[in-house]
Amino acid sequence: MSWLNRLQTRWNLKSGFQVVMVLIVFACTGFTVLFLKRPVVAFFTGDGEQNIWFSVVYYLLILPIYNIILLFYGFLFGQFRFFWEFEKRTFRRLTGKKDNA
Repeated sequence: MSWLNRLQTRWNLKSGFQVVMVLIVFACTGFTVLFLKRPVVAFFTGDGEQNIWFSVVYYLLILPIYNIILLFYGFLFGQFRFFWEFEKRTFRRLTGKKDNA
């Protein structure tokens, strides 16, 4: 079984093409967050030097921002339903709530 087939099974997707679309969405989201970090750091720190408090706040805020960007790209690539369910599972795990599905 190839890695694409394993992901298709694990994520309960209909086709290998859909797996590729999901992987593209994850890649676009990661690159977007990466590209946004430098201007955000420059705006809030001025000299580009990050202190510990900035780092703590940044990492606390990046999770919801990442998830919003993930849903946005999921919508653009026609995979919103997959990523909406993915987000719900992720937040259930973070909050410790049981998954009813």
